[in-house]
Amino acid sequence: MMDISSNKNVFAPKKVQKMDSTLEEWDANKIVFRVLLLVSCLKVLLMPTYHSTDFEVHRNWLAMTHSLPLKEWYMNANSQWTLDYPPLFAWFEYFLSHIARLIDHNMLKVENLNYASSNTILFQRGTVIFLDLVYAYGVKEVGKVFCTSFDEYVIFIVFSLCNMGLLLVDHVHFQYNGFLLGILLLAIANVSKINKQAILFGTLWFALLLNLKHIYLYVAPAFLVWLLRSYCMNGGSFFRRLYMLGSIVIITLIISFGPFASQLPQIISRLFPFKRGLVHAYWAANAWALYIGIDKIASLILKQLGWLKITRSAVMTGGLVQEQSFLVLPTPTPIVTFLLTIFTMMPALYCLLCKKEYMNKKQFVRCLVLCVLCSFMFGWHVHEKAILTAIIPLCVLAATDKNDARIYLILSSAGHTALLPLLYPSNLTPLKILVLLVFMSAGFLAFSRKFNVNFLYFYEYIYMINLPVLTVYETIVHKLIFGEKLPFLPLALTSLYCAIGVTYSWVVYYYMFLQYNKINNHKDKIQ
Repeated sequence: MMDISSNKNVFAPKKVQKMDSTLEEWDANKIVFRVLLLVSCLKVLLMPTYHSTDFEVHRNWLAMTHSLPLKEWYMNANSQWTLDYPPLFAWFEYFLSHIARLIDHNMLKVENLNYASSNTILFQRGTVIFLDLVYAYGVKEVGKVFCTSFDEYVIFIVFSLCNMGLLLVDHVHFQYNGFLLGILLLAIANVSKINKQAILFGTLWFALLLNLKHIYLYVAPAFLVWLLRSYCMNGGSFFRRLYMLGSIVIITLIISFGPFASQLPQIISRLFPFKRGLVHAYWAANAWALYIGIDKIASLILKQLGWLKITRSAVMTGGLVQEQSFLVLPTPTPIVTFLLTIFTMMPALYCLLCKKEYMNKKQFVRCLVLCVLCSFMFGWHVHEKAILTAIIPLCVLAATDKNDARIYLILSSAGHTALLPLLYPSNLTPLKILVLLVFMSAGFLAFSRKFNVNFLYFYEYIYMINLPVLTVYETIVHKLIFGEKLPFLPLALTSLYCAIGVTYSWVVYYYMFLQYNKINNHKDKIQ
């Protein structure tokens, strides 16, 4: 490994102390408040910037839930932006619409497509900023559970609340990821306490999360195994405890889906649109991006050798959401992606369920992160933004363990770089490059100083240095060289290069998880 810092370990804790005193609790709250206030000011400054079609998606959902009867919420197709989130999120939009009508009633007219008045922008941007309070609360609670020193807590708070992915995706591109990830963190914090009441609350939080956005099915296997092992199988009364957990989930599902019982087939088709194809218009940085890249290169080589007779074109670079076809490699189907996802999860889930040394909260979070990465790597029609579901939970462990910090730094750098092409207007180029450089540099310095060790291997360091270089090429250099030609090339290069980093992080982290006893000199203990 290469030594990247010889500076004094200013971030390292002097002693491992629990934050259980009133003074430290008060200091922790002040840290959260100050960091949240600072980053919120930045979010307000970003209000007038570009917003994606997701802005119109959510405005249209506000209009539909407010103006149309319940039976038409999942049936209406006047706009291409149909409602494709679970019912609880529809109720969430319905609630927001009653506030929206006080701001600008015109935004709630279904026929007002692409409506974006200044008041509408102010309201929708404002809801995202306000709901980040849920994220901040989740960060605060999970930090209290996992961080064993005030210094660890500060590092986690800063890197979580100032996460560049959430800043750009939620507050420029426009989505509600912070709100949803806050609920995920609350679920993690509660089920990690090994306390009956807390575990039941954690189960409720997670059930609510699944009914808000079904993408969090990614982490359901880890939650299921952890709850079985830490709660149902711990202390007897297995079936009674299983019944209690199941009741919470089922009651939540009934309350959420019950009013839409007659529309269940339609809802399922909206939630799982397999006709959209293997990859999104912009490839997520996962195994399928590499698979497509291999197919492209192989087809070019075979064509030059005269071994490939092309009777059709591979469809993967048109920027459209559609089914893809391959020229050389077999075309994956939804069932193949599902089986690959489940198969790659199984070793981690087995360790968490069956091996005594894995029965601790840190291993639960590691297993959760691996489940997310398995789904991200091999899932069907994965969005690039889904990488945040792995980056955010991993951050809490990065503040406490150097091995987790190493993977966090590589994964977050590659994953965040892969998000930058979403912000395509040229006037956002300085912002993208600046935010990436600041976030990577801060992580690099903070973690290396905290652990005061040779932090990265040389080739990892070189890989990370090239991420900002890649962004400069994607945003500036490509147009200088090629003009308007090959518009998809910089996007493909970004996906492929970032996919290498994400894949590397997944493989190495999985290896470290499976080799837990050999890599760690001591076991994590249940707190």
